[in-house]
This record gives sequence, C-alpha cells and structure tokens, in this order.
Amino acid sequence: MKDVVTLKMTLPKVPDIELVAIEGMERMARHKGIDEGKIGEAKLVVAEAIINALEHSGDEMPLVKVEFALTSNQLVIYVRDYGKGFDPTAVEDPDIATKLGSRHKRGWGLKLMKSLSDGFRIESGGRGTRITITKLLT
Repeated sequence: MKDVVTLKMTLPKVPDIELVAIEGMERMARHKGIDEGKIGEAKLVVAEAIINALEHSGDEMPLVKVEFALTSNQLVIYVRDYGKGFDPTAVEDPDIATKLGSRHKRGWGLKLMKSLSDGFRIESGGRGTRITITKLLT
C-alpha cells in the first residue's frame, strides 16, 4: 500500500517511555487527518501494550519494539518484547466487583486493549511476546 505511513522504534525501560511512542503515533494520525476520538482510543491501547511489555516480560533490562502502520482507514500496532512469554489463555478477565473490593486494582490492560481494538492477537512463547492490534479509523 502506498498510502501507508510507518514508524518503528525500540524502547528501553525508563519512566514514561510509552509517551514517546504515543506522541509519534499521534503525530502520524493527525498528519493523516484521523478523528481525535479514534486517536484517543489508540493512545490508550498503545500505552497499555507498552507498559505491559515492559512490566511483565520478566527481563531485567527489557527492550520493547513498537511498530505502527497507519493508513487513512486503519492503524496496526505491533508491540514485541523478548522476555519469558506467557500463556494468554491463562489470563482471566478481571471482575469489576472483585476489583472494587480489593486492594489490587490493576489488571485491566488486556481487557482494555481488546475492548478498544477491532483486532487483537497475542503470540507468546519462550522468546517473548508479540501483540498485534488493529484499530479501524473510519
């Protein structure tokens, strides 16, 4: 596709590094004239994916590769870590009633990403995890 705009980056684990990726994606989306509401949803998804990869890879010095492929119709986001991997089928959806009564309020990342995406795939194994997220923009 000739109208695709791509951005690739490798992020180290430093505070708020996800903001670098979000800003790049946001600038690309504005360049393509994408609706602000869709940009806002994509920003949430990107932040969650990167934070999850950095926090849960199991690597002491994690690096996360992020790639965006944007057209006027869709945004595809790839987030890849090189950690220990996990079994996506073993992750239960959080229960709001249980979470509200608990001291541990976190654990909403995968559910949030799935709910704000039009396509969501996790590939994970001993060499890391790759999440592919598709967001329709029209």
